[in-house]
Amino acid sequence: MQKQAISTKPIRSLEDAIEKCQMLGMRVSRQRRFILELLWQANEHLSAREIYDRLNQQGKDIGHTSVYQNLEALSNQGIIECIERCDGRLYGNISDSHSHVNCLDTDQLLDVHIDLPEDLIRFVEEQTGVKITDYSINFYGYRHLREGLNK
Repeated sequence: MQKQAISTKPIRSLEDAIEKCQMLGMRVSRQRRFILELLWQANEHLSAREIYDRLNQQGKDIGHTSVYQNLEALSNQGIIECIERCDGRLYGNISDSHSHVNCLDTDQLLDVHIDLPEDLIRFVEEQTGVKITDYSINFYGYRHLREGLNK
């Protein structure tokens, strides 16, 4: 059921992200490509500062302002995900509808695609009087407790 109101092809690869930029008329500059490549390689949510630091550690010549401007442009166009948290923004490579697992002991944010049963969606619609067209669920938990359960 996790469908956007306007059906668009989901971005599932770096190539898809670059294609979407071109389709939208966005210039795929060297800096923009660096950022997209890093997000797809890292496959985790990163702050702008972490992106800047990692790119510079890799010897990529990119300025701090350029990182922020490109992240803003890419997230505004729906090419990458931007999550607002109390400690700042995090950016990820999945931009279509999905849910998150917030790992409280490792501070990781994990992507997960969840399809709720249709009867649960209908129940929510009946309770609220709202036609559900999309959803995102946030789960919270501790990784170390789960590891303890596997022993």
